[in-house]
Amino acid sequence: MEGDDCSFPPDSSDDHSQRGSVASSATLSPQDVLVYICGDSAVHLSVEGLGSVSVQELSRSVRDALHIPESAQDVFAFWLCSPLLELQLKARHQPYKLCRQWQDLLYRFTEASEEDISQDEPCLQYRRNVFYPKSKELQIDDEGVLRLLYEEARGNILSGRYPCDPEHWTGLGALSLALHEGTGLDGQQCSTTIRKKKLSSFLPAHVAMGSGGLLSTLRGKSSRLTGLEHNLMEEYRKISTPAGSSAEPTQLLRQYLNTCHALPYYGCGFFFGEIDKPVQGILQRVKRKAVNVGICLEGVYVMDAKEKHVLLGLHFNELSWDHSYPEEQGDSHILWLEFDGDEDGTPVNKLLKIYSKQAELMSGFIEFCVELKSATEGGAAAEMDGEVSPPQQTAGQDGGNKNGRGERRGMLRRQSSVVCSRVHSLNTISYVDNGKEIKRLKPKRAASFFTRQASAPTYSAVQVTESLEQG
Repeated sequence: MEGDDCSFPPDSSDDHSQRGSVASSATLSPQDVLVYICGDSAVHLSVEGLGSVSVQELSRSVRDALHIPESAQDVFAFWLCSPLLELQLKARHQPYKLCRQWQDLLYRFTEASEEDISQDEPCLQYRRNVFYPKSKELQIDDEGVLRLLYEEARGNILSGRYPCDPEHWTGLGALSLALHEGTGLDGQQCSTTIRKKKLSSFLPAHVAMGSGGLLSTLRGKSSRLTGLEHNLMEEYRKISTPAGSSAEPTQLLRQYLNTCHALPYYGCGFFFGEIDKPVQGILQRVKRKAVNVGICLEGVYVMDAKEKHVLLGLHFNELSWDHSYPEEQGDSHILWLEFDGDEDGTPVNKLLKIYSKQAELMSGFIEFCVELKSATEGGAAAEMDGEVSPPQQTAGQDGGNKNGRGERRGMLRRQSSVVCSRVHSLNTISYVDNGKEIKRLKPKRAASFFTRQASAPTYSAVQVTESLEQG
């Protein structure tokens, strides 16, 4: 599937960077290549002509080694990954050459120091294709493919990359326990296994490790861990089976993945960035908060990297976007997200600034996801929008007047779940398009969310020609 055309823009630089893990010259003789898969394992390949081998050619060898059926060839893709940068590769890319360019890519797309860049080295990973639809994933029957998807999803749950609520991570932890230890453990065996392998093997790290100072840790850690263990055992008991019998692994794998599918950012590609923190006082300097930005075929999700919850989640028909380059030395690359909002009861456009050297990557990712989704769904997408629009418009009309904008989509709603948007905690630029400005915005945008017609495309790019400033 040619679903990787926007992974990152081509770089015109030559192969200047030298990577320690890559030979200085690629000969025609076979060379060893490790392709890592989720779950701390790797596929060992012997490749001829490494310097010119493409992702498409490597893919055949990896699928054969992992016994992945032809029907599932589009499920996975190759990635170059390190703690500093993650890039999904195109079918025509040559991993050897990109490894040679890795330092150049880090200088271009990260804020890492020269020392960190010089020491960073990517690994080649084989993992889920961002552009593979979740609807197709639900049709997969092959246990090996399901297990690969499970291992990746589990890693994202445990690391907090997929924020979820207690009822989700407890249930997922129990399923993980059942998959690794079977479903026939009694209460004592279950407790012993959990304590031996530690809660962090089944629950997200930030949950299992907790937070707070030394005193809070000493006072509450024991009772908190006991409560977590009890809840995990209770969930495990619900799926356990009598001794001597066991649940089908495929069934447990499907159940785990189906729970993850309920998370809107499942399958996202992730990027690093920062947003402005709300100013608490007139003398306080504006500080920034680290965020992870997840982008998939459904939309864009901005997540608090520390607190592990969603700050903003938008489907593509709810936003406009663009990216801007630094105008002066010291300025930042910015991804602009415009969405429907409210200011003291007044319907407004809101703009969120995401500072990131990966803004160009994110913009390209969004654009390709929108185009791919539109191409694959075609007329069905238009029909679906037509079915959903009436209740959304009714909700908007019930919330107040239209303010001269025509019918509006429903407002983003804030709930206690970590999955739901926390628009109130964002430092955004708000404005209205009827001449009354809530905060200063320069210039007025030609393509506004509120003026889009139903017959027009469901997205548009923000045209930023000057810097925006907050009043």
